[in-house]
Amino acid sequence: MRNAVEIKNVSKHFPVSRVPWYKNKVTLALSHINLEVKEGECFAFLGPNGAGKTTLIKTLCSIILPDEGEINIAGYNLQSQEEIAKSKIGLVTGEERSFYWRLTGRQNLEFFACFYDVPSLTAQNRIDRLAEHLGIYAQLDKRFQEYSTGTKQKVAIIRGLLNDPAILLIDEPTKSLDPAAAQDLRRFVKELVAKQRKTILFTTHQINEAEILSDRVAIIDKGLIKAAGTISELGKAISCPNASLYEIFTQLTRGDSKE
Repeated sequence: MRNAVEIKNVSKHFPVSRVPWYKNKVTLALSHINLEVKEGECFAFLGPNGAGKTTLIKTLCSIILPDEGEINIAGYNLQSQEEIAKSKIGLVTGEERSFYWRLTGRQNLEFFACFYDVPSLTAQNRIDRLAEHLGIYAQLDKRFQEYSTGTKQKVAIIRGLLNDPAILLIDEPTKSLDPAAAQDLRRFVKELVAKQRKTILFTTHQINEAEILSDRVAIIDKGLIKAAGTISELGKAISCPNASLYEIFTQLTRGDSKE
């Protein structure tokens, strides 16, 4: 099985402050990340708040550029072959500010489809099919500002799939969702992997979500990948083959990360 994503020695630093006496001081967001994700795999980045999960997802789609290292997407280098590499990616975030609140869900999605150069008829069919599947077809012609948090997240997922990407990046898929909405989204993500053979990379701080959705997990803390693999492999890495993901996560992070 080929690699869908390859991350090689990626690091990222951010300035601490623009205040003069903090000049040249930086914080390390990602430190020498090395990872491979296979085609058709559902892969979780599990870590506490402030661990570097969102920075890593944004680096994988070149919203944030790494200070060093290399990223390959579907065999294409993200730095030197950016256009074709990015065409293989769909991104889902909970950042509602990226939508136009006074437009309807359908108008928003049609607008973003133009950026992907998706033909109008193809876009309409894809929007209708995905909205029907996610149970929000009847709400497509309501203004975005009228949507519940769960519906907004489903519209974000449709946007991420408009270009029919091979690889879908999802930042905190069920953040702020009620249990029923969270369960619906997890079911849909599972179907994307099982039926459409999409490669999914998602971030979460919820241990149960990583257990439910992922084939493999990378535990990230303070910008470092502490361990990666199946739950069984992670258990062996801490010399506790039968350990639960909660026990593994607690031992590797020690619960001392800060926002």
